[in-house]
Amino acid sequence: MTPDMQQRFSNLGEGDIEVLIIGAGINGAGLFRDLSAQGVNCVIVDKADFGSGTSAAPSRLIHGGLKYLETGEFGLVAQSTLERNLLLKNAPHCVEPLPTFIPVFSWTRGIWAALRTLLGSKTAPRSRGGVLIKIGLRLYDFFGSRDQVMPCHRLILKKKARKEMPHLTPAIVAGGIYYDAKISRPERLVYELVMDGLEANAKSLAANFATLAAVSGGRLTFRQPDGGEFAVSPKLVVNAAGPWIDHVNGALGAPSRMIGGTKGSHILLDHPELVRGLNGHMIYFEADDGRICLVYSYLGMALIGSTDIPAHDPDNVRCEEPETEYFLDSVRSLLPTLRFDRDQIVYSYSGIRPLPASDATAPGLISRDHSAPVKEPEEGRPFPIISLVGGKWTTFRGFAEEVADSVLARLQHVRKQSTRYLPIGGGKAFPMDVQQRSVWIKEIAARTDAPVERVDELLGRYGTTAAAVLSFSSAYSDEQRLTGAGHYSFKEVDWIARNELVVHLSDIVLRRTTLAIEGRLKLEGLREIAGVAGAALGWNAERIASEIEDVVNQLENFHGQTLASRMPAAGPKQAQHPASALAAAQEKTGSSEPDL
Repeated sequence: MTPDMQQRFSNLGEGDIEVLIIGAGINGAGLFRDLSAQGVNCVIVDKADFGSGTSAAPSRLIHGGLKYLETGEFGLVAQSTLERNLLLKNAPHCVEPLPTFIPVFSWTRGIWAALRTLLGSKTAPRSRGGVLIKIGLRLYDFFGSRDQVMPCHRLILKKKARKEMPHLTPAIVAGGIYYDAKISRPERLVYELVMDGLEANAKSLAANFATLAAVSGGRLTFRQPDGGEFAVSPKLVVNAAGPWIDHVNGALGAPSRMIGGTKGSHILLDHPELVRGLNGHMIYFEADDGRICLVYSYLGMALIGSTDIPAHDPDNVRCEEPETEYFLDSVRSLLPTLRFDRDQIVYSYSGIRPLPASDATAPGLISRDHSAPVKEPEEGRPFPIISLVGGKWTTFRGFAEEVADSVLARLQHVRKQSTRYLPIGGGKAFPMDVQQRSVWIKEIAARTDAPVERVDELLGRYGTTAAAVLSFSSAYSDEQRLTGAGHYSFKEVDWIARNELVVHLSDIVLRRTTLAIEGRLKLEGLREIAGVAGAALGWNAERIASEIEDVVNQLENFHGQTLASRMPAAGPKQAQHPASALAAAQEKTGSSEPDL
């Protein structure tokens, strides 16, 4: 916990907190930021890290939901395309345009099936032909016209389509190209929303790895990782626990059956030939069984997803063998000139979507719209509980705004500002064109003595927060780089550990950075990170070893990744051994804990 957060908790008094938000995923974090910006004193808690549950397992798309057109959810598409456009403006350090290609295999197929779905059929349509795709893309452009920042769609014939996508099966007759967006660091954006809320209101608080220890009337007690406790008596509780919503409501004395989640898995391939062949596009396609799949370039790898399988155990969710085979078979059929095999997989992940309970026979037809049912106060529970059910990553801001307005009305507060054009985290004062970017980079390079190429790299990674990272006074220089992941420095890790509410090593490796998902981290690099974090957070040798073991186990058990070990390369910029890194930081901080 940072000194500022320690001070906030030490100043916490009885009755200070108006709203308690349980669950620090994207919906909870978005609401926390919105309410804090209105002057409402909030505390957000999570049993794990910020953004570590379902919010860490999306397709990493910011999209309007093209497929929701065929289920008649036009309001959801309108809101989603608007929120997509706003995120491109408010979080340009994380969200960028993504041209998307839809292969067309016939011109007229699927019209009657689509009409049945639009009229309420519970079976998914198959084989959407060119006519349907053209109508859908035209509607998509119409709904996405508010705050529009990207071009409209175009439909191209087979010859040109195969020139754009050279590895595509010759079975196509045409292709549609439209624009959505992708998010490079969703876990980090969740964290930034929490930090924005803390910055907006000095009386708001955030606690990760906080477990509910006791409920007594209107008083809730939480236990923190260091064994300490804090208690709050909120006027209102928001249950933003995603797939754990029913469990949390039960713990609060308000049993519910709101969630009927589905599992979505993804794999990432180290496949340079595929990445080059995609030409910057995502391919959004039907697999042989009619389900929608996607493949696009993500941080230099190829991301393939996703499944949609009924599931109910969010604590033990992973990409299973049948899902992996399904993905590989799907892209083999779509891109027959390329090789796809398990040895190319560098990472996998899976999460459970907190969708509303539904009787739909096809999970893909369960609505992705959101709702906020309320359980009013009862005897022994003086506060109402608002549960955030459903929704999708893209619409978190709009969902938060709707719920915040309801909360403000209950508390008899008035809205002070809109979040519609409010930048997020490193998106604040972000240089939006080439000239502005060049000026910003040169200014920060001159101030910090960092090469302009490095400033540019960190601007893309952290947004304008890069200036604080480079200006940070650390025991390490920015030239000291991690083994196997030389694009990250010891200094970055030190800054994150000391400033970004880190509790465990996994917070750094899996969420504050993209080190794990990129598949470039080696065991030596993980030890180096642990050494730097240990010095910053006061971990002894036993704690460091435990943290390393925990990350290795998480990567192997839940992400299909085994960390390889190799000797560090020699040279003037060789990364320090973790023991040396820890010793150097101990000398600066006065820590006497033993090294590794």
